Amino acid sequence: MLASGALRAGAQAEEKLSASVQTTLASAIADRSAQRLIGDPKEVQAWLAEMSSRLAKRMPDSEQRNEFLVTVQYEASRAGLDPQLVLAVINHESAFRKYAISSASARGFMQVMPFWVKLIGTPEHNLFHLRTNLRYGCVILRHYLDIEKGDVVRALARYNGSLGRFEYPNTVLGMQESRWKWSPAKPPG
Repeated sequence: MLASGALRAGAQAEEKLSASVQTTLASAIADRSAQRLIGDPKEVQAWLAEMSSRLAKRMPDSEQRNEFLVTVQYEASRAGLDPQLVLAVINHESAFRKYAISSASARGFMQVMPFWVKLIGTPEHNLFHLRTNLRYGCVILRHYLDIEKGDVVRALARYNGSLGRFEYPNTVLGMQESRWKWSPAKPPG
């Protein structure tokens, strides 16, 4: 667990994006479709129950915890990410603190750098808003996965601003495996 006030956002730097990439990313964060769990209803309800019990100590309010997990599952799924990876990123980046701010000025659960709002968003986007923060974080991580042709280690290093170093990706992937691993129950047969 992180010490009080210690956040893990790295030195992610603003990069020049081509107009087409900027437009694609802006479009991805602009979607305002209804938030819902995505996937097989029984499976996602089992996931929600299991993740809720794991997160209960960090987020005691059940209504807040449910909204958080539905948003994580929805935003991760729509970006083509594993929700367990997103939970591990959040765990490491902000220790599940909504109003976390790093020394590099990254904000919220996924520690999104404010330059992303100028680059692909609009001025009214608040990085402390749950859905906005998770939407940006998932879209940015997906962007880095695409750049790195699916290499999760390199994508995580880019996300953290530590490309070429492996401490951050290894820690996040270790948290995914040790704290957030989940497999749906297989029917007997």
